[in-house]
Amino acid sequence: MPERTVPVTFRRATRLSLGRDQLLNVIEILLEPMVLVGSLWFVALAIEGRLGGHIVILSLIAFSLTFPGSSRLTMPPWRLVRHIALTWLAMSGLLLLFGYGSRYLEYFDRDVLVMWWWAAPLSQIAAHFMLRAAAPAIRDFQGRARRVVVAGMNEQGIELAARLRTDPYTNVQMLGFFDDREHGRLRNSETYPLLGKILDLPVYAKANGVDVIYLSLPMASQQRILALLDALRDTTSSIYFVPDGFVTDLIQGRVDAVAGIPVVAVCESPFTGLNGFIKRGSDIVLALLILALISPLLLLIALIVKMSSRGPVLFRQRRYGLDGKEISVYKFRSMTVMDDGDGVVQARRGDHRVTPVGAFLRKTSLDELPQFYNVLQGSMSIVGPRPHAVVHNEMYRSLIKGYMLRHKVRPGITGWAQVNGFRGETETLEKMKARIDCDLEYLRNWSLRLDLYIVAKTVWVVLKSDNAY
Repeated sequence: MPERTVPVTFRRATRLSLGRDQLLNVIEILLEPMVLVGSLWFVALAIEGRLGGHIVILSLIAFSLTFPGSSRLTMPPWRLVRHIALTWLAMSGLLLLFGYGSRYLEYFDRDVLVMWWWAAPLSQIAAHFMLRAAAPAIRDFQGRARRVVVAGMNEQGIELAARLRTDPYTNVQMLGFFDDREHGRLRNSETYPLLGKILDLPVYAKANGVDVIYLSLPMASQQRILALLDALRDTTSSIYFVPDGFVTDLIQGRVDAVAGIPVVAVCESPFTGLNGFIKRGSDIVLALLILALISPLLLLIALIVKMSSRGPVLFRQRRYGLDGKEISVYKFRSMTVMDDGDGVVQARRGDHRVTPVGAFLRKTSLDELPQFYNVLQGSMSIVGPRPHAVVHNEMYRSLIKGYMLRHKVRPGITGWAQVNGFRGETETLEKMKARIDCDLEYLRNWSLRLDLYIVAKTVWVVLKSDNAY
């Protein structure tokens, strides 16, 4: 007897809430770009009395850079304000750098730019708080709550139900669970009522107008799932599968298709397809602009390093790059030695190997500036996990689970770990684990906005940090 197949249509999930009403999703997606452009137009009309071509071009650029990568409705207010402010600092800094390098700034009235610099983040913050206040009305505007049941009273099923019940922006009515196990009748029976066994679900769904069914069943029970799906074809319920494999630590987990066959990405680089083009393009543009601006500084540092101590100006060290392949990373020499073998020792506070000039360069991260050439080479990115010496990689890959996953992307000049307090020496295994956790979090949540945020925050971290020596 031929094996049965169940045709399933897969779509890529957005980073906004899948269970949320679509109207609220659409409003949140468009809110920031529309408010940003609206504030620019308002300022331009108030000061210049017209919308010139330069304003329209700037509007298009700002609009394309402002789409949110994740929902902000559930953020605490203080975090929302901080996130918008820092993202705007990064974005406006990038626009200013581009305008200065291309002489595009000459077309703008200075008063328009200054006023917009203040109006943009303030209007975005105000718009978000207005959306929060209006969200319940928008949610209720959709009509009756969608009726939801979960098949499988297990850990991920209960967690899903808890989040659906407590999300104030999701218009659902959680009816209960279906499960074959007897202990399920006693567990959480008051909060999450057990409505029956798995095979009772199709009849219940038809009789009670269930809108959404979440299948939280073990992937090993394939025959049971297939039988249930066959029975549910006689209903109009939307069905979502919550496989037990999803409790693992997914890196850029998504659903895709290979030759028409659906596959689930468990561990993948975020820089595939269009994202890869955006990441590489932004790296090249930013690296060229920054190198053009800092070229006099590079020559000055090179001269000071050469005159202050014996040895070459640049230090080249072997590191692991994309896919764990060796690359050569360039730095201004800051030490009297150039270790690049099996005995590489991280610099410590008061390290006698660090020259006086080198201490200043390391403190301010100026020794890292030659790595913009690595970015143009394609061996590094401006933002990404910091590359470690080869000997350190070989040591930590056996001590820290998931360590090598950070090499799914190009290493960066700065990264999420560095702006979260893990810059400089990692003298304990716990600190290195915390750094790797940050690197993996970056891989899970990458967006161009996040990169700009990290670049902006790096400047602040370098100015105040005392962890680099």
